[in-house]
Amino acid sequence: MRTQHTVVLAAIIAFGFGAISTGVLHAQAKPHVFVVAEIDMKNADAYMKDYAPKAQALIKASGGRILAAGKAVSMEGDAPKSRVVVQEWDSMEKYQAYRNSKEFKEVRKIGEPLATFRSFAVESVKR
Repeated sequence: MRTQHTVVLAAIIAFGFGAISTGVLHAQAKPHVFVVAEIDMKNADAYMKDYAPKAQALIKASGGRILAAGKAVSMEGDAPKSRVVVQEWDSMEKYQAYRNSKEFKEVRKIGEPLATFRSFAVESVKR
């Protein structure tokens, strides 16, 4: 009988530690970041051929995910630029590391003559 009580007590303690550690891990998780970029293309053909594939490949290689890209429709306020891109990143730190990278700066040099850029990042409210 004592062995059964010991096993049951050990299971309860293990469950409690598991619940506590899971709560701590969730509390430490960083919110995802969504980035919206408005792009005013000066030369759409050159932009799509020379810049977009390189920029998209770098985003993916750096850990970002492209959720949407194309022409946006205005529901309120000023009309969006000719192209809008929505990206998702695991954290603000990962997005900032991508933006500060040498590779980003090199690819952006290709895009700057072809378009003007406006972007902003917002953290998710829930994971």
